[in-house]
Amino acid sequence: MNLISLDIRMLRSLISVVETGSITETARRLGRTQPAITLQLQRLEELTGKQLFEHAGRRLTLTDDGTTVLTYAKSILRLHDELISQLASQEIEGQVVLGTPDLYAAFMLPSILSVFRKSFPRVQVELNCALSTPLVGLVKRGDVDIALVTRMNDFTGGQVVRREQLVWMTGEQSAAHQERPIPLALLPPGNIYRDYAIDTLERANLRWRIACVSESVGGLQAAAFAGMAVTVLGRSALVPAMREIGPNEGLPPLPKIELLLYKSSGATSKAATALHDYLAHYLRLDEELSGRGAPIELS
Repeated sequence: MNLISLDIRMLRSLISVVETGSITETARRLGRTQPAITLQLQRLEELTGKQLFEHAGRRLTLTDDGTTVLTYAKSILRLHDELISQLASQEIEGQVVLGTPDLYAAFMLPSILSVFRKSFPRVQVELNCALSTPLVGLVKRGDVDIALVTRMNDFTGGQVVRREQLVWMTGEQSAAHQERPIPLALLPPGNIYRDYAIDTLERANLRWRIACVSESVGGLQAAAFAGMAVTVLGRSALVPAMREIGPNEGLPPLPKIELLLYKSSGATSKAATALHDYLAHYLRLDEELSGRGAPIELS
């Protein structure tokens, strides 16, 4: 058996191309040219002796072998990056202010921050929970170092690190979704969760009313638990005693939203960079875009 050696940079390019769906975006992210990324993918196929992509016009789709290589590439890269972080972590110290809505602080970040604290024990993370729109202003003014927020229609900048499926939720024994008008528990005006909920019901010609407005996810959940209302949250926020309401129960499907990661221009410390890169790595879009059959634009 001939042993081969796969370059970490090739594996990183493969993962990025699948995650972003674009060779152009991968080249931008990794600071390489498009031909260089294409050459890396071709070299990876040569080294493995397998066809990793199927061509359909200007789109690429992972083959079964490509999916296998991708799965191992993620594990290899994760261990590689964790090793590098671990070796460097003892030298990194400082304080970083991380801003995010309480929804993500409660349901998405605890496990990631726990691992980060173990890898970087001398970095102190201060968590600032607020709504997405004010947080973007805070990070741009430098009052917050890093912000993980929901993309709103007027947001510019930021790095897309995850897509989250929005779902209708209510209490486990609640029949609020059967009421007309449908009682809703929503975030305040100006939030895209609220906009999508109302717009989706309007398009389906379903009558609705506001039963609860809360800036915190706890208030929305309380209304849902009590059977007072239906709410809209990301699927990651589905907890015991709440259930998802599907289209078969009369509510139309909701879209996905994008999560953006911002870093203040003044956050130049190694501690801030470490946290930013850690979040970007662990929140990346592999769930929706790296599955078998995901198309990749050759642009």
